[in-house]
Amino acid sequence: MDIKNYKKRIIDNQIEKYLQLFGAIIIEGPKYCGKTWTGRYHAKSESLLYKKTGDSSNEVELAKISPELILEGEKPKLIDEWQEATNLWDEIRYDVDKTGLKGQYILTGSSTPKRSGISHSGAGRFGKLQLRTMSLYESGDSSGVISLKDICDGKKISKRTGEVNLKKIASLIIRGGWPGNLSYSSDDSRKIVSEYLDIIINDDLYRLDGVNRDKHKVKLLLKSLARNESTTVSNATIRKDIKEIDNDDIDLDTIASYLNALDKLFLLDNDEPFAINIRSSVRVKQSEKRHFADPSIACAILNLTEEKLINDLETFGFMFEAMVERDLKIYASSFNAKCYHYQDYLNREIDFVIELEDGSWCAFEIKLGVNAIDKAAENLINISNSIKEEKGKNPKILCVICAMSNLAYIRPDGVYVIPITALKN
Repeated sequence: MDIKNYKKRIIDNQIEKYLQLFGAIIIEGPKYCGKTWTGRYHAKSESLLYKKTGDSSNEVELAKISPELILEGEKPKLIDEWQEATNLWDEIRYDVDKTGLKGQYILTGSSTPKRSGISHSGAGRFGKLQLRTMSLYESGDSSGVISLKDICDGKKISKRTGEVNLKKIASLIIRGGWPGNLSYSSDDSRKIVSEYLDIIINDDLYRLDGVNRDKHKVKLLLKSLARNESTTVSNATIRKDIKEIDNDDIDLDTIASYLNALDKLFLLDNDEPFAINIRSSVRVKQSEKRHFADPSIACAILNLTEEKLINDLETFGFMFEAMVERDLKIYASSFNAKCYHYQDYLNREIDFVIELEDGSWCAFEIKLGVNAIDKAAENLINISNSIKEEKGKNPKILCVICAMSNLAYIRPDGVYVIPITALKN
């Protein structure tokens, strides 16, 4: 299909590879992140499964009554929001088995479907990919003169990357990586994201599983998550936060249930704890680091403007960390690396960890200003040395990702310093 003005995504190469390996692929991610356009870019025909209230002749009903008609068309065929008619899963699996051909279907979904009615897992027939919102490199806001893969491979780096404006960084965080918002100001983008959240609260959460959730409590939970963006707070701490700041109460079971629903809508993108390959004697905490799918979500919930961020550098730092970690996940996925965070019971923390396919790992600290680079580098070196002394597997690469530096370089102590606005995959 001819898609004009399509902005290439880093995931495009993975999609092409998966179409060679699997009969069907699934592209999952939050609404509005570009799944439909990305699917169209790789497809030759399409069926868009949108529910239309009161319309019994729409594609969703057709998919349920005569699924073979939905599967007709030139391949690869895009079936957008396939979870609206989950019976298609087995039909596609059967068709893939019958023909033995690869790259027949591209399914996109903005929520995790209910498994009822699906008789087969699809193992070996379906490949699954996660599409996030756009990284700075994809949106054209990073020059891409430095490759994350090169850093993880230990290549020498020394390059001037240009001046960076703090207000511009704030604007990029608030605007977010939503493809449809790239041309808007941060204020307009914040309004759009706020409306986006209202639709999720008022419509999508119910459509997910037919459960009526308390909208007020959902909003309280979202506000607490926004206040705790880029932290490892527990559900109990979230409950306490809501009590203290919003003067309201939500029981722990409700918090867990609502978080699970938000996760099924791909609104959350938490970082898992890293421990397996360190093998240090020190116990590692098993808390996830809290993230929304895009930092703009937290900014919209808290009504943060550029000025508010600049006047509250602590909050600015957490939101900057969220944006950087979104980008690092996108870049790392292109070379099949896994992403985590590190926190142990000696109160040692590493903001971000990338584990490579060979089992080696790289440690990243994320800092807004250049004045924090020395301390961040010292922290990385101390943790690396401690892990080595404890006969653990210390990191292959130490790196500080920052906002305000105009240079990408390796310090005399071996720590990389890289501006986020110069990075690509």
